[in-house]
Amino acid sequence: MPPRPRVRFSSVADGSFALDQPEELLDATRRGFVDLPWTWLRQVHGATVVVVEGPGDRVGATADAAVTATPGAALAVYTADCAPVAFTSDGVVGIAHAGWRGLVGGVVQATVAAMRRLGAQHIEAHLGPCIRSRCYEFGAADLEAAAVQLGPSVVTTTAWGTQAFDMTAGVRAALAQAHVAEVTDTAVCTACSPEHFSHRARVDTGRLAGVVWLEP
Repeated sequence: MPPRPRVRFSSVADGSFALDQPEELLDATRRGFVDLPWTWLRQVHGATVVVVEGPGDRVGATADAAVTATPGAALAVYTADCAPVAFTSDGVVGIAHAGWRGLVGGVVQATVAAMRRLGAQHIEAHLGPCIRSRCYEFGAADLEAAAVQLGPSVVTTTAWGTQAFDMTAGVRAALAQAHVAEVTDTAVCTACSPEHFSHRARVDTGRLAGVVWLEP
């Protein structure tokens, strides 16, 4: 029987995972949240995926997604409005940091493809706390570029009636392109929730963590 996959998304109560802290403090916060060796990434809003071959492997790599078939390796991304998307399957897990640029660049599809190369077949996606369309005012040119790649469902309006990007629709469109049908959603808007960090709404410097792992 394959090892059981686990997913956790943090809140403010779990502490900040921002990298501009003393390493000993940050390591204690990580261990308090998921007590396993972490692979965290230096995120650049791209579509690079790293393959983690052991607990703590590829830590600090410049990438926006990671996959592994190794039990006990915690894969993490950090967010404060972008979407953390965790993936679980039969003995393989993955995670992606999906802001609008990453979605347009194909980070979700690249993560799914990397999992399948490791043998994943039935893949489920888990969408964590992120900014939602009612709060995500967006420029016309960037919105048009996103719609070209992800379809018209990403074009919407904010709660106050201005043009907006629908991050959830973008994630679902990318998942559909990758042929992943099963999606669970925390339905948390980081801009609305005082229990989550938001860079856009409150200029928070704290960062949330999304973590996925196979039980050792």
